[in-house]
Amino acid sequence: MEVRTKKVPDRQRQGVCLSALGAAAPRTIPVLAGYFVLGLGYGIYVESLGLPVWLPMLMGTVVYGGSLEFVLASLLLGTFSPLSAFLMALMIQARHLFYGLAMLERYKGYGWRSAYMIFAMSDETFSITCSAQPPEGVDRGWFMFFITLLDQLYWVLSAGLGAVVGSVLPFSTEGVDFVMTAMFTVIFLNQWEKDPQHYSALIGVAAPLVCLALFGPGSFLLPSMGCILVLLLALRRPIEAAKAQNQPPKQEVDS
Repeated sequence: MEVRTKKVPDRQRQGVCLSALGAAAPRTIPVLAGYFVLGLGYGIYVESLGLPVWLPMLMGTVVYGGSLEFVLASLLLGTFSPLSAFLMALMIQARHLFYGLAMLERYKGYGWRSAYMIFAMSDETFSITCSAQPPEGVDRGWFMFFITLLDQLYWVLSAGLGAVVGSVLPFSTEGVDFVMTAMFTVIFLNQWEKDPQHYSALIGVAAPLVCLALFGPGSFLLPSMGCILVLLLALRRPIEAAKAQNQPPKQEVDS
C-alpha cells in the first residue's frame, strides 16, 4: 500500500507538468521562429570573433540577455573593465527592472519556479506571460514555467547551432538582428488589436519618441522607461475605467 500511495502523487504531478507543457508550447512558436534566426546569427557572430564554439551556449545559459550577449561577445575581446561592463549591462538590460515590477504578482508563490522565471525573463517571455492565460484545468505556475524554459532552450540551442555552422561555413551576419525588431512589431500589432482603447500602446510609442528627441539615441532608454512607468501609474484609473466600459456585461447563470 505504501508503494502505491507514493506513486500516485508522482503520476499526478507528471500529468500536471505534461498538460502545462502541452499548453505552453504552442504559445512559444513565434519566439522559436525569431530566436532560431537571431540565435543562429548570434552563434555565427561569436564564432567569427574567434571565441570558442561552446561559448554562445554557455552565455545563453548563464547570461541570457539577448542584445547584451552581442555586446558581451565584443567586451570579452577588449580591455578588462568590470565597471564599464556593469554600466553597459545596466543600460542595455535596465528595462527588465520594469518588467519585474509588472510581474510581481504573477510570479509570486511558485517556489523555485519563481526564482528561475525571474532569472530567465526575456522580452519575448514577458510579452507572452504578461497576457497569456492557461487553459482551464492547467496549472498556472507550470504553464508560465514551461513558457520561460522553452524560450531559453530555443535561444541556447539556436546559438549553439549557429556557432557550429559558423565554424564550418562563412556567413555574413549583417542584418540578422532585424529579426527581433520584426517580431516585436508583430507582437505590438497583436496587442493593438486586442486593446480597443490603445492608451498603453500610445504611451509606449510616444514616450520613447519624445525621449529620443531630448536625450539622443545613446541615452534615451532609461528616461523612456521612467516616463512610461510614471504615465501608466498616473493614468492607471482612467485606463482601467475605459477598459471596464468596453468589456461585455457578464451574463448571470440561473441556478
